Amino acid sequence: MDAFLPEHKRTIYCGRIRPEHVGKEVVLCGWVHRRRDHGGLVFVDLRDREGLVQVVINPEGSAEAHAKADALRVEYVLSVRGTVRRRPPGTENPSLPTGDVEVAAATLAILNESRPIPFSLDEDSDVAENVRLKYRYLDLRRPSIQAMFVRRARLARAVREYFFENGFLEVETPVLTKSTPEGARDYLVPSRVNPGMFYALPQSPQLFKQILMMAGYDRYAQIVKCFRDEDLRADRQPEFTQIDVEMSFIDRDDIFTMMEGLMARVFREVLDVTVARPIPRMGYREAMDRFGVDKPDTRFALEIADYTGLLSAAGFRVFSEIAAKGGVIRGITVPGLAESSRSELAALEEVAKIGGAAGLAWFKATDKGLASPLAKFFKEEQLAALREKSGAKAGDLILVVADTFDVACASLGRLRLHLGEKLGMIDKSLYHLLWVTDFPLLEWDKEEKRWSAMHHPFTAPLDEDLPLLATDPGSVRAKAYDMVLNGSEIGGGSIRIHRKDVQSRMFQLLDIDPDAARLKFGFLLEALEFGAPPHGGIAFGLDRLAMIFSGAKSLRDVIAFPKTQKATCLMTDAPSMVDVEQLRELSIRVTVPEKR
Repeated sequence: MDAFLPEHKRTIYCGRIRPEHVGKEVVLCGWVHRRRDHGGLVFVDLRDREGLVQVVINPEGSAEAHAKADALRVEYVLSVRGTVRRRPPGTENPSLPTGDVEVAAATLAILNESRPIPFSLDEDSDVAENVRLKYRYLDLRRPSIQAMFVRRARLARAVREYFFENGFLEVETPVLTKSTPEGARDYLVPSRVNPGMFYALPQSPQLFKQILMMAGYDRYAQIVKCFRDEDLRADRQPEFTQIDVEMSFIDRDDIFTMMEGLMARVFREVLDVTVARPIPRMGYREAMDRFGVDKPDTRFALEIADYTGLLSAAGFRVFSEIAAKGGVIRGITVPGLAESSRSELAALEEVAKIGGAAGLAWFKATDKGLASPLAKFFKEEQLAALREKSGAKAGDLILVVADTFDVACASLGRLRLHLGEKLGMIDKSLYHLLWVTDFPLLEWDKEEKRWSAMHHPFTAPLDEDLPLLATDPGSVRAKAYDMVLNGSEIGGGSIRIHRKDVQSRMFQLLDIDPDAARLKFGFLLEALEFGAPPHGGIAFGLDRLAMIFSGAKSLRDVIAFPKTQKATCLMTDAPSMVDVEQLRELSIRVTVPEKR
């Protein structure tokens, strides 16, 4: 191997060489992506983070370089000095940005070797995810993965620049903080100097950014790491990054305007897409009524209709009993599915059952009317009214769920998305942004038999609903809002409670007694007594945005060193046991449950 000398230092990235560089001498540094020997001529595809370029090593041009080329293998690290030239006519590669040119090598330095890699880095190679994560440093060399991280970096830069230009201060909030076990579990950190005491890693800088507003820092923004000890899914990680924002002396419209400007900026700079403003707004109840979810994908129709009044008075006992108990009868009309077989209808019923539905009724629209096993329970005029209200044409299929409102929404919302994908109704090239507003302030926890905050306990109720806190808490709406992109929640926030009396009433509703409130949130309650301004904010999931912008299937693709669904790092083998002496210093004794 050769020593890394000054003459080996890169002058240009491999992926940036273009026809305008023809005739210039360059020095490239990178990895051998592919090597081909064509009877004396050796071709090497040299790769770095910007892409790859073809290097030609000719024995007539440089015997020394050609001798070294015989030893080259995939992933060897090279420095190559040579001259850029056009590829011979007919050998261009239009699939590569550098496909019109090549570099004729004059010298070649092997800076390091590589043992045979456990999987190919070609984009079309199929590699198990656990293998990719174990050798993440190799997986991160894939051009497609590197492109995702370049895009993520551009996203973060655009965010910071936008907030700086609009007068926001970036303030770093603590990573070691107080445990306030509301919602997801905290990650705990033992204190050595305070035996028996624990810090918590922050699930959000929520309280600190509110304190900053009370301290007069009226515009705060931070790209910040957060932590939650919860069961993982494809779109969840134990540590994640969010764009955290808070503003003072504002209302919801001010938040909407500022954040719409942010979205316009990042979409333009990262995707070269123009965001139409103002972004549409939709109330929570309207979203649930029309789409069955509070984060609707509005790129396609297939909306939900309510048939409770129409079908509950018919002779079908199941429908009438559900309606009598306060349930609903709702459905969607699917174009062109009237010819579905029994097995296909059974498969749709299974999708509905995942949302909690006990079953799925169906009506096929024909030239003669509606056909269904349930048709005999309804009068002709009722079936005609159902067809008219559903808008079903001959060949369409009406799918109906009768259950509680929540179950009907969950089942039909899931069915809607399933059918939208299956029938190709979703235009993947579109980006539909939406504000969802007026969420319920509280939701009833059946297991705990108490109210819990739908957003968090610091969210302010709508002013007109404030009197209902004493009489009908379940109907109180919050000054909360989510931003939704193509059916995914990318951000959520609220106007905060800035009065101590209202915050204390909120804690009472959540069954947090005054002593517990002082223990957990005493510093916040005290700060509210020293001139807290009206304020509010929002947090966006940076990982989620990067995933959507890159077209990735999982957050793990856009996080450099992600955890598995069991919250482990296969590359470093974390979490792991620690030395007994470390535990003794922390005054901790570990008891591990026996494996069954």
